[in-house]
Amino acid sequence: MPRLTPLVWINVVGLTPRLLSCAPNLSALAERGCSGPIGGVLPAVTCSAQATALTGLVPSGHGIVGNGWLHRDTGEVRFWLQSNRLIQGEPVYVTARKLAYERELPFTAAKLFWWFNQGAAVDWSVTPKPYYGSDGSKVFAVHGDPEELAPSIVKRLGPFPFHAFWGPKAGLASSEWIAEASAIVLREMRPTFSMVYLPHLDYDLQRLGATHPSVAQRVAEVDRCAGLVIGAAREIGADVVAFSEYGIRDVSHVELPNRALREAGLLKVRDGPFGETIDTFRSDAIAVCDHQIAHVYLRDMRSLGRVVTLFERIPGVARVMGRDARMATGIEHPRAGDLVLLARGDTWFAYPYWLDDKRAPDFARTVDIHRKPGYDPLELFVDPKLTVPALRVGRRLLQKKLGMRYRFDVVPLDPTLAKGSHGLLPIDAADGPVLVADDPMATEQVRTLADLKSHALERLGLTHS
Repeated sequence: MPRLTPLVWINVVGLTPRLLSCAPNLSALAERGCSGPIGGVLPAVTCSAQATALTGLVPSGHGIVGNGWLHRDTGEVRFWLQSNRLIQGEPVYVTARKLAYERELPFTAAKLFWWFNQGAAVDWSVTPKPYYGSDGSKVFAVHGDPEELAPSIVKRLGPFPFHAFWGPKAGLASSEWIAEASAIVLREMRPTFSMVYLPHLDYDLQRLGATHPSVAQRVAEVDRCAGLVIGAAREIGADVVAFSEYGIRDVSHVELPNRALREAGLLKVRDGPFGETIDTFRSDAIAVCDHQIAHVYLRDMRSLGRVVTLFERIPGVARVMGRDARMATGIEHPRAGDLVLLARGDTWFAYPYWLDDKRAPDFARTVDIHRKPGYDPLELFVDPKLTVPALRVGRRLLQKKLGMRYRFDVVPLDPTLAKGSHGLLPIDAADGPVLVADDPMATEQVRTLADLKSHALERLGLTHS
C-alpha cells in the first residue's frame, strides 16, 4: 500500500540565521539540506506566527491578530487562548487529512505544545493545562488526546516542569521535557505529521537582550533539544523542517500607551480593594499591548483624530496604522484594533495603566497571563527590590503546600528591566525567522512563514492535483 513520507516540524522560537552557527545539530541539518532567512508576519508574535504557519494565511485571513485582543462583545481582553476554533483558516493537518482520505492513504498527526492545541483535529496532542480550584488555587498539569497519552508521558518523564515553561524560573528544563516527550510520541506513535514547539530561546533573550554574551550558550542548549527530536525523526524515516517564528531584538526604551490614554482622560479605571482595573465599557480608548505592537480599541470613532494625534506625539511610537495601513500589511480583521501602533525598533509597549504603583492591581505583581490586559515580560523576573526574594518565594510555596490561599507576588513593576522584544518585521533578514530543512530546495519554495503549509503538503506527498 502506498505510504506518505512522514514530516516533523520543529518550531525553535527566537532562532535566527545569525544565531544558527551556534546550533551544531541544526547546522548539520542545514548541511544535509538547506537553510536561509524567511519572511515573518506582522505582528511577529507567537500566536499570529503559528496561525500563519498552520494555515498559509496572514492575520486578516486567519483572525489571530496577536497573542490576545479585546473581545468587543464582552469587553474583555483575553490573552493566550488555546481553542483551535479561534483559527479561521484551515490548518495544514486538516487539509492533509482530507487529501489523504481522497487518495485512501492513512494519515495521522501529532501536535506537541504548539498553540491552539485544544480541540485540534490531530490524533495525539500534549499541551500545558493547569487545574483550577474553586478557592483560586492552581495545580499544574498537562493535557492531551487521547486521554491516556499525557498521564503516560508524565509517568515516564516525571511532571512537566511548569515553573520552567513561564515565570521567573522559565528556562531549559521545559524545552528538554517537551523534546523528550516528542521523541516518545514520534518513536511509538509514528505520526505522519508532527509539530514540536521548543520555547527556550524566548526567555533569556527577552530578559537579557539578543546580543548578550550568554546567547550562544542558550542557542546550544535549545539545539540539544532539537537534536533529540531530529534523532527520533530519523528513526521513523521522517523529513525534518525546523524554523522560527521571529527574531528578538535589543530594546532600551519602553512606552506605556494606556498610561498616555489615561492621562488624556480617554481610559477609565475602577478602583477597588485589589487595586485599579480598566473599565473597558466606560473607556473611550484602550491599548492592548503585545511586545512591540498595540491594538487600540475605540468606544466611539469620533475620538479617532484625538487618539491618533496623541500617539503620533509619543517618541517610541513609530507608526499609527489606520484601516488602509492595516489592510496593506495583512492585519485588518474585526478582532484588530481600530488603530494599530508599531513601536520604534528599540522600544516595546508595556500594558500598565495605573498612575501610582500603590494602586496597581494585585495581579500585576504575579504571573497571571490570563488576567493581565496585555503581554507582560516582567513575569520572567523576580523583583530586584525584594530584600530576600528567596524568603518571599519560600513563604509562598509553604502557604501553597499547607493549602492556604496565597499570592505569588514576586514580579517587578519596572518595565525597563526587559532588554529584548519582538513583534516587528526585522530590518535585517539575518535577525528574523530562519528555515532549516532536509529538503535542499526548501528555501526556494518557502520564502515566508505562510509558505510552510504548501511545502509541508508537498513533502508529505499530498500536493493538490
